[in-house]
Amino acid sequence: MDTATLDNSITLDHIPAGQQARITKIQGDKGLARRLLGLGLRVGSEISVLQQRNRGVVVATAGTRVALGSSIADKLLMQPLIR
Repeated sequence: MDTATLDNSITLDHIPAGQQARITKIQGDKGLARRLLGLGLRVGSEISVLQQRNRGVVVATAGTRVALGSSIADKLLMQPLIR
């Protein structure tokens, strides 16, 4: 899978620890979108990447920490934020 798109989005598993990013697209079915929504993650959410673990990742959003496996991390397209 190509990790870059025309709008400079990359998959979550390629965002380095310490970087902030915004979710631009969820490349999955409605079930995945619902599970992520239950965790506080949706298109437009700003997250901070806390740790990269192999291809899994630990992120923080709205005061909540969430660990995501590689199968989910590579389905989330992100726009890195420069602050």
